[in-house]
Amino acid sequence: MAGDSSVRYVATGAPADTDSAWALRVAAHRDRRPATWSTVETADVAGLLRDEPHTATLVDDLGGWLTAALDRRGWAGGSVATDVDELVSAVDGFTAPLTFVSPEVGLTVVAATASARRFTDELGTLNQRLAQCCEQVVLVVAGLPVWVKPTKALN
Repeated sequence: MAGDSSVRYVATGAPADTDSAWALRVAAHRDRRPATWSTVETADVAGLLRDEPHTATLVDDLGGWLTAALDRRGWAGGSVATDVDELVSAVDGFTAPLTFVSPEVGLTVVAATASARRFTDELGTLNQRLAQCCEQVVLVVAGLPVWVKPTKALN
């Protein structure tokens, strides 16, 4: 995506209406993006990908997307399976370069709260589902890329 002059940046994080520290982070992040990139702030990533499948897109991040889905469906047992299915389907039909940023979970102790364990489990499932349909998967550790699923060579 680095070579694409026009990229759609999809921000899934919650708006910074009442948290001034969050607002500063969002503004700094926005200022670092290239001027040729457009920004869309939405939790409806599947709808955006379905409706506009021909624009190079970077989605940042799936943790924010999942949090919004859990907020809508309910943290205490509401299912996000339909949301995940819709996102995976939209990715399958997407024709332009597409990059997701997602937190990785399960690399530390088991979370102490029910909501944190739910988030960990759901994000793990989401990351696995998307990794299955994506051509490449890269884990970044200490700023270094670790190729989990490199691009397959075309024969």
